[in-house]
Amino acid sequence: MQQDQKTVYLETMGCQMNVLDSELVLGQLRALGYNPIEDMARADVVLINTCSVREHAEQKVLSRLGALKKPKQAKRDMVIGVIGCMAERDPDGIFSKMPHVDLVCGPGELNKVPALIEDIQAGRHRAIALAQSLSRKSTPLQRALEYDSVEALDLAREPAPGENVLQSYIRVQRGCDKFCTFCVVPFTRGPERSRPASHIIDEAKMLADRGAKEITLLGQTVNSYVSQDDAREVRFAELLERVSAVPGIERVRFVTNYPGDFTDDILAVMRDIPQVCEYLHIPAQSGSDAVLKRMRRQYSAAQYVELIDRAREYVPGIAIASDFIVGFCGETEADHEATLKLIERCRFKNIFVFKYSPRPGTVAHKREADDVAEDVKRWRNMELLSLQEGIASSITQRLIGSTVEVLVEGFSKAALKAQEAEQTRGEEVGWRRSDQLVGRTRTDQIVVFPGPPDSIGSFAAVRITAATALTLHGTLVKTCSAEEEVRTVPSIARSLPVLGGV
Repeated sequence: MQQDQKTVYLETMGCQMNVLDSELVLGQLRALGYNPIEDMARADVVLINTCSVREHAEQKVLSRLGALKKPKQAKRDMVIGVIGCMAERDPDGIFSKMPHVDLVCGPGELNKVPALIEDIQAGRHRAIALAQSLSRKSTPLQRALEYDSVEALDLAREPAPGENVLQSYIRVQRGCDKFCTFCVVPFTRGPERSRPASHIIDEAKMLADRGAKEITLLGQTVNSYVSQDDAREVRFAELLERVSAVPGIERVRFVTNYPGDFTDDILAVMRDIPQVCEYLHIPAQSGSDAVLKRMRRQYSAAQYVELIDRAREYVPGIAIASDFIVGFCGETEADHEATLKLIERCRFKNIFVFKYSPRPGTVAHKREADDVAEDVKRWRNMELLSLQEGIASSITQRLIGSTVEVLVEGFSKAALKAQEAEQTRGEEVGWRRSDQLVGRTRTDQIVVFPGPPDSIGSFAAVRITAATALTLHGTLVKTCSAEEEVRTVPSIARSLPVLGGV
């Protein structure tokens, strides 16, 4: 087979870290002549990048792998691989349940994926690469070698010609040391390690040179970032300043934050550096101190609320998102009510709510009973989301009539469907739908509006005319450079009144 005929299908499940990992693996394979395709049944190599945070995510992986049995029978030389957190957590289970899988590779060994594929193709044997089982017990030299091996994956990043890098991720940290009792991440991604600041800045410059305007810094507990630069300590606030100073980068975001480590110097940077967006994702997980203690979250509900209030004092109009787990071990109705009160008190832009599912290997799985009934979890999940929908609606309704700064990302989902209908049926569905664009504000609000395709990739001033809980609708005022936007269209985030504290 000619090199330019090799094909790969890569599907990503889970968090932004997995999205970045997939991008880096795909870049390695492109360099070896693999072309990405969208039909997994026709691919020479199929990779599923997996998540282990919820049981549902793992069941979805198994379902996708099950669908590959027949294609593998028809194409015996197809290589099927499972990479990411599920691969690290349960390699034996994957092989036993899905014997047609050829490759299992944890997130700490992804730089080895191309070589593993070549080994499989040469010998038709299974390949496995796992790292984290050694990370906490290895010697300092072994840990250094492990780190250098993984760091090489990020350092080798090279976007393909024409690849959309307008909004790009940069990993600043790997692993986690918190060991929350419900979480499998410390076991699948290993101990917390911060990347050198110089490597991160070099990556930001490379992406900016290729057209990136917005950078999101990624870490499991990103605000606890700390590295050494010429024997001098670099903490996260300084890293934000240095990334913001890279020419061409107009917006900087960061996820995900841990409440117990959050310091005011980060808030000061958010207030003082124009490139740092007024948006904060900071999971609470529960509003009950008893539940937080069983989760080993290392802060109280009062301390969390105090942090949110402090953030709004430093950065008026800041948008805050949070995560919650319902039905955690021993959660009572009173605990649930405490969470509802915290959500009402903090008035988040949006929240992500998950029903608790025990993860093998975690402390909660070993020591706590999963004693909240499934129907109760479902009801509590719906109740939190219902409350949040009302809060989000009240926030977005207040934006009607304002003009916001939007980075135009592309066509909206409705526009893409309309364009497809026009192409397949030869029908015109109207300029408003087929040319509807989508973008995001500095506070991570989604905005849809009709506009010319050549505005994609630029900043736009959009006047908001209608709003739902999750989406703003508007009309285009003008498109302009980021420099013009700062001067002519003040960010709505900096002019809104404080929403919390009621």
